[in-house]
Amino acid sequence: MPTNCGGIFEGARVDTQLADIEKRIGEPGFWNNQAEAQKVMQRRRRLEEDQALRLSLRRRADDLGVLVEWGNAGEDVGADLARGLDELQAEVEAAETRKMLGGEHDRANAIVTIHPGAGGTESQDWAEMLLRMYLKWAERRGFGREVIDYQPAEDAGIKSATFTLTGDYAFGLMAAEAGVHRLVRISPFDQAARRHTSFASVFVWPELPEDVDIEIDEKDLRIDTYRSSGAGGQHVNVTDSAVRITHLPTGIVVSCQNERSQHKNRSQAMRVLKARLFDLKLKEQQAKLDQIAGAKKEIGFGSQIRSYVLQPYQMIKDHRTKLEVGDVNRVLDGDIDPFIKAYLMRKADGTLGAPAADDQD
Repeated sequence: MPTNCGGIFEGARVDTQLADIEKRIGEPGFWNNQAEAQKVMQRRRRLEEDQALRLSLRRRADDLGVLVEWGNAGEDVGADLARGLDELQAEVEAAETRKMLGGEHDRANAIVTIHPGAGGTESQDWAEMLLRMYLKWAERRGFGREVIDYQPAEDAGIKSATFTLTGDYAFGLMAAEAGVHRLVRISPFDQAARRHTSFASVFVWPELPEDVDIEIDEKDLRIDTYRSSGAGGQHVNVTDSAVRITHLPTGIVVSCQNERSQHKNRSQAMRVLKARLFDLKLKEQQAKLDQIAGAKKEIGFGSQIRSYVLQPYQMIKDHRTKLEVGDVNRVLDGDIDPFIKAYLMRKADGTLGAPAADDQD
């Protein structure tokens, strides 16, 4: 158990910064610059959360101290003490994770797209397995989740799927999953029962607030409508209102088919397009900086971030953090938090490794 939970957040410093921000908010003309004012308000919200968390941790520690005293006096507090320690540990770990999510958009909702790699039915089935894993993880986390585009494959699996995750830090957490995922197993689609290797790619973008300036010219868009199709379960309505938008200058294609209203599907698709164009803009800027600095990137599309081996042995390994988990069913049922936390910790301390090349077992 931590001996000084409140120290995690340097309580006196947080209180001082909050006082300074309150003073600034009260100054005349504070709201004249809306963009800057919003940044200050976001900073205040984060500091208030740190302050509330510090008080909560201190309160839990004090309560545990009382239980220890009762136990020393002969009271039967074993069950209460064990439960209290577990709750404190969970809150500390959640706090540590949030402290590592300080990026500009980490707190935003997430837009996620999954595409199968080459390999036909096997890869398409693997892509659907990943979709199920992430939706189950989101349910565990308490995130709102909505499949906005589901393109079923002919025999099994999916050609692609896009879904949104709604909740604090959805993007910051889910961004740890972006990349190529590799599956090794005896294929259920191979009559000879041979071992197959399949790949699927996960793309993650932050859902942007309305005030983010991303200019989209209507003449640069081709908008097609079509009938929603396939096995989307409760997520997909079979209607004539599905919308596909192609951004002609970049070739980016987004679609939405989960709403009955064509207008709503178009609005949802435009949100996805906006996020992808913003991401493209940031990557172009980073590429220019890397070129100036002579930076070399080792991460490519053909490099997997994680391998899921189901046969001949069972092991899931993250190639960036070297974390290995043997209980593959638990992970595929949505328990991916250990991988996400390991990624964030290695990223925070600057020891994050590159994805592995497509090596053989």
